[in-house]
Amino acid sequence: MDATKAIIETVNRLRQRRTAPLVLELDLTEGLSEGPPSDPLGAVLSMRRARLTDVLSGLKRARTDPRVRGLVVKIGGNPLGLGMVQELRAAVSRLREAGKSTIAFAETFGEFGAGTVPYYLASAFEKVYLQPSGDVGLTGVTLEQRFLRDALAKAGVEYQLGQRHEYKTAANMFTQNRMTEAHRESAARIAESVTEQITAGIAAARSLEPAHVRELIDRGPFLGQEAVEAGLVDALKYRDEVYAEALGSDAHLLYVSRYAKAASLAKRLPHPGEDVVALVHGSGAIRLGRSGRSPLGGGGAMGSDTMCAALRSARWDNKVKAIVFRVDSPGGSYVASDAIWREVVLAREAGKPVIVSMGDVAASGGYFVSMGADVIVAQPGTLTGSIGVFGGKPVVGELLGRLGVVTEAVSEGANASMFSPTREFSDEQWERVNTWLDRIYDDFVGKVARGRNMTRERAHELARGRVWTGADARESGLVDELGGVEDALTIARERAGLSRSAVVRTYPRMHPLERLRPPESSEDKSAALARVRLEAWGPMARLAGELGLPARGPLMLPGWWTIR
Repeated sequence: MDATKAIIETVNRLRQRRTAPLVLELDLTEGLSEGPPSDPLGAVLSMRRARLTDVLSGLKRARTDPRVRGLVVKIGGNPLGLGMVQELRAAVSRLREAGKSTIAFAETFGEFGAGTVPYYLASAFEKVYLQPSGDVGLTGVTLEQRFLRDALAKAGVEYQLGQRHEYKTAANMFTQNRMTEAHRESAARIAESVTEQITAGIAAARSLEPAHVRELIDRGPFLGQEAVEAGLVDALKYRDEVYAEALGSDAHLLYVSRYAKAASLAKRLPHPGEDVVALVHGSGAIRLGRSGRSPLGGGGAMGSDTMCAALRSARWDNKVKAIVFRVDSPGGSYVASDAIWREVVLAREAGKPVIVSMGDVAASGGYFVSMGADVIVAQPGTLTGSIGVFGGKPVVGELLGRLGVVTEAVSEGANASMFSPTREFSDEQWERVNTWLDRIYDDFVGKVARGRNMTRERAHELARGRVWTGADARESGLVDELGGVEDALTIARERAGLSRSAVVRTYPRMHPLERLRPPESSEDKSAALARVRLEAWGPMARLAGELGLPARGPLMLPGWWTIR
């Protein structure tokens, strides 16, 4: 009898779960993954993080699902980039417009620290709750740059670096001891543009005047009760109180990503012969070879071999009628970027529209791989442009001498030791470096002009290494539309003449057995798989890049700007 009773109770619970109202949950404590993991290590590291595409898909489905009552989101922990935040804000706003309740909860928006962007995300929700002990670090936007020239000179290190042109400021931290006029102008406009976007977004969502929100930013940070009195937070509540309000007495709580994946296979997979849209993800610094990451740390990278194979597989698949290329990259290798750009052009020539969706950043090499697309879609806060180049080397001969390190070399060839960091470039070698920089810049600007349908003079005016926000890039023609990946998919379907519900498939798409076997050639689908890479710098890769060591490439976003 006890066993029968237990079985009946279990069946009743399962039945209730299938029929009870749903409240979707999103926990941003661990942040979000930009796309599916590209390598085994990435899969392990992102196990506890939801994917942005799954979240967006789930929220889109929830808009028309009568079972879904609302959404509750916990904001905190790992910060999200501004572009991703704007993508989530748009999805939340559409959910609200569909009549669903939306609640944001945070233990704190910056514990004795900045919390402008996390609060900006929360402001899109119908209700914003804060733990009584929390604060709202609404303090504005700042872009910092450290200059190492004088410190390195004391150590006996000198940098020989060239750049094209005055706004390509990645080298300035080594060659200057303060911001140049162009550097300050570019950084100031980015901070101003982002502040305008955040101010307008908070004002519209919280029913406040923009001028008043700007005043509040200057008054921040706020204690919890001060934030309630200022209209930034609706109430101070603990998690149990927030979730009790969200769920009521009968709703079932379910993660958004689980909800998205719960759709039937018939809805999520194409029928045989059905036309689809391919979604290709490219994230991280751009380099030659395969995508992947080091087991020692340092983040992932976009490898040209991997990306080209993925784009080729989508181009060759007759069922693919359009391609959405999701780019989230600060740039890197010029040669690798050019190889990826070529595959974008070939896809267009094959009659398949290519729509680029930019993430938090798609600048320098990230813009290079994007500029050949039919349409470029970016968030207002995306960092893009940076159409320029820099290159050179550190000269550490004096430092080594002070340390008692003696370097001797035997060379055949007048320029065999040209790139040795122990000696300066000769005049002839420096001339060759500058010829190389000119060639890359001319090629970059020329392709921008052709891809964006503008004169070379206009392309050069917008280039010169300058970084733009997506909003400003849209005004100048470097970007076509403002929006996220869902908007890019809508444009792709329209361009290809597909229905609004046409299936989206991530490429490369392979059977599990295909992932295990080695590729037969470089044109085999399995050649698009990423791998774990042993990097020389490991967890010090970022520092190595900042010190000018050859870790990335000449097409790199100045500094390590991330607006969070």
